Amino acid sequence: MFNSKIASFAKCVPENIVTNNDLEKLVDTSDEWIFSRTGIKERRISVSENTSEICAGAAKKAIDAAKLMPEEVELIITATISGDYYIPSVSCIVQKIIGAKNAMAFDINAACSGFIFALSAADKFIKTGTFKNALVIGGEVLSKFVDWDDRGTCVLFGDGAGACVIKRGNGRGIIAEDLHSDGEKGESLMSSYIPVDNPFCESTEETFKFIKMGGREIFNFATRKVPASINEVIKKSALSFDDIKYIVPHQANSRIVEIIAKKLKLPMNKFFMNMDKYGNTSGASIPIALSEMSEKGLIKENDKIIVTGFGGGLTWGSALIEL
Repeated sequence: MFNSKIASFAKCVPENIVTNNDLEKLVDTSDEWIFSRTGIKERRISVSENTSEICAGAAKKAIDAAKLMPEEVELIITATISGDYYIPSVSCIVQKIIGAKNAMAFDINAACSGFIFALSAADKFIKTGTFKNALVIGGEVLSKFVDWDDRGTCVLFGDGAGACVIKRGNGRGIIAEDLHSDGEKGESLMSSYIPVDNPFCESTEETFKFIKMGGREIFNFATRKVPASINEVIKKSALSFDDIKYIVPHQANSRIVEIIAKKLKLPMNKFFMNMDKYGNTSGASIPIALSEMSEKGLIKENDKIIVTGFGGGLTWGSALIEL
């Protein structure tokens, strides 16, 4: 078995900023209503870039920071639910854009937990010796299927991408992880249903494009499962919360994070949050947060952090990482 180490973080977000005040012109809402319930003040919304373009922007920055040439990249995994097409995958399009012609490339669909699932997979490819490096991306253009007439969901989501490079090295990479799925509860958060429709069947089902979410169900699910998952990786690692520099949660809702902190009996300054600037970017939220933390010098080599996500599927999980 080999060791793994995260070599770089990067992000790419659309330039277009949509504030809560801007949304007041679209739906019956207000800055106070949105911020008090979610912690979100603004979000980035694409006006032209599709998911692969934003992901490629983050990918280029990440491989440059890791001092890799594109042709040296061996594996690309993208976590996304908003790909440009069903096929080709976002990862294959990114491979083409950045010139990583020697890389194996595929996508993971695990919604807001996707980046953690993708990072876990890449870590195993490195530790088992299959590859020496991997580019892991979380990227979304959720604005493509947000219902802009629904104030319960359109105020939540944003577009963007984050990426990291993980290499074979002297670090410990993922020290402990706890990953789960519950398909029984999948209808709590859904998007873009397309029924079977061909000349040989009688289809009476209707398609739907937009995100559908049971907000209360997701809130209760997250505040119940995430603290248990974080406790589990602490237990598996034989470390304590004193050893952890930051917990980086999926950036969905500040109220959820506050309840998680309370259940874990931890101060809020242990949790990094930036949903006020980006909203909920699904699989992109954790790598965007990690990139911003790296840019600000909040995390450094050998720090131990916990990343934790939850979302559609339903999926949830945590990973304790040594940087």
